[in-house]
Amino acid sequence: MHDIKFIRENPEAFDAGLARRGLEPQAAAILALDAERRAVATRMQEAQSRRNDASKLIGAAMGRGDKDEAERLKGEVASLKDTLPALETEERELTQKLSDVLAIIPNMPHESVPQGADETDNVEVSRWGAPRSFAFSPKEHADLGPSLGLDFETGALISGARFTFLRGQMARLQRAIGQFMVDHQTGVNGYTECATPVLVRDEAMYGTDKLPKFAEDSFRTTDGRWLIPTSEVSLTSSVMGQIIDDAALPMRMTALTLCFRSEAGAAGKDTRGFIRQHQFEKCELVSVVRPQDSEAEHERMTGAAESILQALELPYRKVLLCTGDMGFGARKTYDLEVWLPGQDTYREISSCSNCGDFQARRMSARYRPEGGKGTEFVHTLNGSGLAVGRTLVAVLENYQQEDGSVEIPKALLPYMGGIDRLVPG
Repeated sequence: MHDIKFIRENPEAFDAGLARRGLEPQAAAILALDAERRAVATRMQEAQSRRNDASKLIGAAMGRGDKDEAERLKGEVASLKDTLPALETEERELTQKLSDVLAIIPNMPHESVPQGADETDNVEVSRWGAPRSFAFSPKEHADLGPSLGLDFETGALISGARFTFLRGQMARLQRAIGQFMVDHQTGVNGYTECATPVLVRDEAMYGTDKLPKFAEDSFRTTDGRWLIPTSEVSLTSSVMGQIIDDAALPMRMTALTLCFRSEAGAAGKDTRGFIRQHQFEKCELVSVVRPQDSEAEHERMTGAAESILQALELPYRKVLLCTGDMGFGARKTYDLEVWLPGQDTYREISSCSNCGDFQARRMSARYRPEGGKGTEFVHTLNGSGLAVGRTLVAVLENYQQEDGSVEIPKALLPYMGGIDRLVPG
């Protein structure tokens, strides 16, 4: 959510930020609506004040025996009582209209974000690890996986497209990856493990900028709750409506949960294999910090996600997203793209974003600076640490052997119950 005060004081800067996102100027229309709302609010306050004053004057008029003046004042109070509900309704409707307009405008990009139209304009920041040289032609996971327990047919039979049934050693590998991620993020990177709801109310989805814009990309239950598209929603919403003590910051939280996405905006993409599913597991990272600390926290969070790939010895690259490829609520985003030899390309496995105070304004999450007066909005950050299914895909493709087996990365061996490789069955 954007600060209307900032737009009033910096309309040109606001429109310049929108232009970087490829949007038309909107400050003038927003300020016109804001001026209308404020004018109605002023009229309402004046009417309330006059009603109170007139009510007091009735008693004074009666006290001095001026019945005519008392009756006139009674009539004025009655008229104001009839007028006020209409003004209150108009002010409430204009406030909601202004809120609705602001709610669908994306976050302003940070000055360090490169200008661009789409993913082709993203900027590679660094690479880690060298892609393995194979003595044979490496397979894609969709061809390699079925004999190892990655059952696409049963998943589709039970639930339809974009669902997969994992069996035996493959299911064990997925569980191992998730457990390793949580242990690493808590034990090495200092995040607090949380177990969150996967069903949330409108307020949680709205506060984390998933509503109203991305309603079609999420699943909703018959009682009006939403299945979380990521535990970012649950974790970040844990500070909704709160005033946090300065000493409690930074807050760093992680959760391994099921996530659910309708993928309405990704129709036709990655329909084959395990890359893009309606149901998947993800180890999420969320930080709630002081405004002055958010840029450093963004680098730290991205490093925490990178540390998983490094521990698994999976080659990857770090990419700074351009303005045209960045998510709705982000002011700056790094993507980590893991090397998939079967596809002969890098594919996204983590996205780490600094949202500034964009989400905090929507959910009214503040903190009280030590020694300061009043409160300020916190900054929120989120990132994948990592997506479990995509990590499984990366392990299958990078650790595959010519006989169709897959070696288990050393970091996962303690979680595999003595299994050191997946063997075709």
